[in-house]
Amino acid sequence: MSTPIRVFLLDDHDVVREGLRVLLERHDDIEVVGESASAVEATARIPALRPDVAVLDARLPDGSGIEVCRAVRSVDPDVQALVLTSYDDDEALFAAIMAGAAGYVLKEIRSSDLVNAVRQVAAGNSLIDPALTARVLERVRNGPATAPELAALTEQELSILEHVAQGLTNRQIGEQMFLAEKTVKNYVSSILAKLGVERRTQAAVLASKLLGPGR
Repeated sequence: MSTPIRVFLLDDHDVVREGLRVLLERHDDIEVVGESASAVEATARIPALRPDVAVLDARLPDGSGIEVCRAVRSVDPDVQALVLTSYDDDEALFAAIMAGAAGYVLKEIRSSDLVNAVRQVAAGNSLIDPALTARVLERVRNGPATAPELAALTEQELSILEHVAQGLTNRQIGEQMFLAEKTVKNYVSSILAKLGVERRTQAAVLASKLLGPGR
């Protein structure tokens, strides 16, 4: 008989953890070896327990499952992380992929599908849509290597940069984002300075290449 898949559970809700444990341990090939309600505690306990799979809640009072994933895999890359979230959030998905998560699933997933997800990531398979993974890799390849200054932009500046890439004027951007035209102009000046370019068209081309479709 093969060794059971060792699983660690991280969720700040006791009822959720209990439900996950009962669900998973109905199956002879899965064993829950530990659980926690705290990101800090989980970061310390997971490497010590060495589970095959860590099922991580994306949002926690003292951090996130994505941060735990990054920290744990930097110590033990053999631990496969399955991020479980209530939110369909593109930025969280991007962060999860960058942290090395093997899977990213919503909490409304069917019980049988979640059990299968644990088995899949334990086997070394990815449960993240290949198209999304490709988009993330494209951002990584074209991003920091081309313009490391992009990391200095705030979320508001990134949003405005996206509109600039679409060819919108300052007035049109202001109307869409509910900002004064002068405010948008100031943001654009800041963006140009951070990107190290002088012309708006340069920023637009750079944004199209860096941000890619679907950001």
